[in-house]
Formats: sequence, structure tokens, C-alpha cells
Amino acid sequence: MEIKNIRPGDIEKKSFEIIADELKKRNITLIPGTEPIVMRCIHTSADFDYAESLYFSDGVIDRAIEALRSGADIVTDTQMAMAGISKKTLARFGGQVHCFMADEDVAEEAKRRGVTRAVVSMEKASKLEKPLIFAIGNAPTALIRTAELYEQGKIRPEAVIGVPVGFVNVVASKEKIMQTGVPCIVARGRKGGSNIAACICNALLYTASGRKLT
Repeated sequence: MEIKNIRPGDIEKKSFEIIADELKKRNITLIPGTEPIVMRCIHTSADFDYAESLYFSDGVIDRAIEALRSGADIVTDTQMAMAGISKKTLARFGGQVHCFMADEDVAEEAKRRGVTRAVVSMEKASKLEKPLIFAIGNAPTALIRTAELYEQGKIRPEAVIGVPVGFVNVVASKEKIMQTGVPCIVARGRKGGSNIAACICNALLYTASGRKLT
């Protein structure tokens, strides 16, 4: 295969052109308004399954964008997702990213109760007083606990991004969060990951700031 000489500034633009062309060849039409999120997930993973596996509850994109513009914070379940989110863009709106997984008090509480740190991390996040978007890309227990906290009336997230990856309780956790009625974006099935959680957050942030797909 021929190696093409492309200027660094044109690489992302060319990538999205390839993605759009491939979607057309596959006869896949994206739901209007979801394009920035779906295409960035494909761009991040090179996996076209996201064009059909991503679930969007009614109005979730507009709600999440408005929340971000109003200064909502983002809670993640991994340092990796936290690192991948554009904190500079989020800060322009007055928001910040939280990840409590490495906190000593979280580790101690999880050990004492015999639960995962992800569970305790979501409980700690529930005490934050700002509007929140939860972005969960790794731990199904974090997504399950988020759903439980919502059902118990202890949290009212502006949106939940539920994209944990793996095998044990992954699909079930995604089904559970969709059944709660909380505004959510979910990668149905086993696929997902911290990189996907971060890229969905960034797609929302870029849309909120008026940035278009290049």
C-alpha cells in the first residue's frame, strides 16, 4: 500500500473524510446531531461498529452541551479518561474533571466494605454539589452504582456516558443505566473503554464551543 505524504495539519481532516466515505459505502446514515460523537468514536478506535451500537436517549446531547456551557463538572472512573478529556476547553466554561479512584479514603472504604473502588468513587462523586456529567469507560460496577444512586434520588446527573469495556457485567450494566431513564449515551455490547469515554466528552465539549469536525 502506498504511503501518502500528508501535512500534519491535514491528517485529522483526511481521517474524517475517510470515515464519512466508509459510512457512505456501508449505507449507514447517522442520526442527525449525533455525527460529531459517532465519528469521533470511530476516529479514536477505527471501529465502525460504533456507528450502530451507540445509544442516545432523547435530548441527551442538547442537555449535555447546555450543562457543559453552564459549567458542569465531569466525573470519570479512570485516570486515563481524565487525562484524555480536554480540560482546557472544559475550564473555559468553568468546569473541571474529577476522578476519585486513586484517593486513599476511597481505597480504604472499598477494602473495608469489600466492594470495588469504582463503587466508592461514584458515591464520593455523589456528594459534589455542582451539576455533573458521569463518564464511565472501564468499570461496570461504577455504572451499576451510578444507576442505583440515581434510582435512590442521591444524584441527578445532567448526563451519563456509559461505555465500560469487557465481559463481566458489562452488557448488564449498560442495560441497567438505559432502563433508569437518566439522560445517557451508551455503547451497547462489550465494546467501549476510557478512550471512548474521553472522546465522547471531547465531542460534546468541541460542539459546545462551536468547533466543527475538520
